[in-house]
Amino acid sequence: MKNYELLTVFKPNLDAEEVDKAVEALSKNISDFGGKVESTDKTGRKKLAYDIQNFRDGFFVTTVLSLPEEKVAELRRQLKLNDNILRTMFLAA
Repeated sequence: MKNYELLTVFKPNLDAEEVDKAVEALSKNISDFGGKVESTDKTGRKKLAYDIQNFRDGFFVTTVLSLPEEKVAELRRQLKLNDNILRTMFLAA
């Protein structure tokens, strides 16, 4: 398994409880793919450099995880299908 860092920007119209649920669902998704979440850092609400889907800010969450290489493409596809996520950045650590 390889280590990765995932930066996720959630929509700002979610309250703190909904963001927690979305992060929990993301962690469960990673576990379902045979991965493991090492750490999760909720940076909080920040202003975006430019508007994304007419939103000026978003909730930033950084997740350090380990995942089998063959499951990365499927996880990225699942992230794109999530309506609560504005943007993601998936990096190999």
